[in-house]
Amino acid sequence: MDKSSLLELLAQVQRGALTPESAVEGISALPFAENGYEDIGHARIDHHRALRTGLPEVIYAAGKTPQQTAEIFSRMAAAGSAVLSTRTSPEAAAAVLSLLPQAVHNPIARTVALAGTHTKPVDANDPDAPCVAVLCAGTSDLPVAEEAAVTAELFGSRVLRLFDVGVAGLHRLLSVRDQLGTADAVIVCAGMEGALPSVVGGLVGVPVIAVPTSVGYGASFAGSAALLGMLNSCSPNVVVVNIDNGFGAAYTATLIARAAHPTAR
Repeated sequence: MDKSSLLELLAQVQRGALTPESAVEGISALPFAENGYEDIGHARIDHHRALRTGLPEVIYAAGKTPQQTAEIFSRMAAAGSAVLSTRTSPEAAAAVLSLLPQAVHNPIARTVALAGTHTKPVDANDPDAPCVAVLCAGTSDLPVAEEAAVTAELFGSRVLRLFDVGVAGLHRLLSVRDQLGTADAVIVCAGMEGALPSVVGGLVGVPVIAVPTSVGYGASFAGSAALLGMLNSCSPNVVVVNIDNGFGAAYTATLIARAAHPTAR
């Protein structure tokens, strides 16, 4: 249950299509309404997070067993929530798909995703839909960029994938400038010296969320060099998330894009 489905339930009462008594039954059937979470022993699943924040809880699968990941995923899906598992091993993805074959595994992004019961599919051609552009400097940054893209798509954004547009060939970035101008928020994933977000920040009038990636030779220090470069960006519309955190960037970008399109929530 999220805000949209709860509002629809109340709207049915307002229209006379549903009695107040039936609405009470529906609300009382909200998953685990007494304490807001489901205790399954190895996890306490926050089924009410979407009601509080607009977006559901997400499963960070690294460190969990395949069976734990699959059980959490299936319990969340049973409650009607959109479900996303990040940093998902092939074994954990297989365990989820054995229970929910309709879920979608993206091996590049290391995600497994399943749309919620009440999720409306995003029209990729709808100019009024919330829009997030996801850029990456090079093909080596694809795992982080795809994690961001999958997250933003699942949570209702139209996603523009603009990959391999690094500063070593600046004409590649300039060739997609018109597409950048349609985005409500831009995510830029880059390793090496991390210069791309600063360049993008100078081309757009929306927030740019920079994601340093752990791509580069020795002195890149597994993304630390890119992180420091991005933190010192001269473009004032650039903010930075943690190294390789495509998910975190997309979560924030989704909230920004939704704020630009309040009727699309």
